[in-house]
Amino acid sequence: MESTTRSVGNRLDEDLRPTRLHRLSVNITPVERIGRIAIGLATIVIGAILLTSATSGLAIILEVLLTGAGADLLVTGALGHCPLYAKLNHVPNSLRRPS
Repeated sequence: MESTTRSVGNRLDEDLRPTRLHRLSVNITPVERIGRIAIGLATIVIGAILLTSATSGLAIILEVLLTGAGADLLVTGALGHCPLYAKLNHVPNSLRRPS
């Protein structure tokens, strides 16, 4: 019985170990990264300005969505990884490794 307890205890210890973080692969070209960051920042600023003067509920929702889209562009540009590109297995020609 004691050996069973130890094996269960070991499995629990293994489950509590910190996992290694998966490093995201860069799948956005440097030019696209700069464009995403610039457009993302501009969109966030415009969304925030519009949000301060919003009066209707629909306007607030649309401006929050606009700001969120800008944040998405900013983050994907800063990280250099686009989850949609990864899902579609898209790799720009300039980032492909010669085979």
